[in-house]
Amino acid sequence: MQIRSMSDVVHNRRPLTLPGSATVQEACGLMRQHRVGAVLVITADRTLEGIFTGRDAVRLLAEGENAAQTQLHAVMTRDPATLSPRHNAMDALRLMQDGGFRHVPVVEMGKVVSIASIGDFRAFEHARLDEETGYWERI
Repeated sequence: MQIRSMSDVVHNRRPLTLPGSATVQEACGLMRQHRVGAVLVITADRTLEGIFTGRDAVRLLAEGENAAQTQLHAVMTRDPATLSPRHNAMDALRLMQDGGFRHVPVVEMGKVVSIASIGDFRAFEHARLDEETGYWERI
C-alpha cells in the first residue's frame, strides 16, 4: 500500500481560521460548532501566525483567565511546525508524535492551505509508524 501525500489527506478541507484579535471564547464556540480541536490563527493575507487548540483553552481556564476577554494572540502557539502538501502522511505522523501534538497546519508558499489532525490517518499509517518506532527503539 502506498503512503498518502498530505494533499490527499487534506483534500478540499478548509481549516477553521480566525485573526489573532478574536477571543478565546469565539474560537472555542467555533471549534465546538465545527467539531474540531484547533483553529489556525492567520493574518488577512492567510499567513499563519499560530495555532489555538483545546489544550490551550484548558490551560487558559486552569489559570483563571477570562475567555471572553483574552485574545488568541495572547495564548496561541506561535510559529507552529508545519508541512507542505508535498509531504506524506508518515511525515505528518512523525512530526506529531515527536512534537507531542495532534494537529499540523499545511502551508504552501507561506499561506495556509489546510490542517491535518491525528484522526485523519488510517490505521495503515498508524501501524507503520508503530513499526518504525519499534525498529528504532530496538537499535
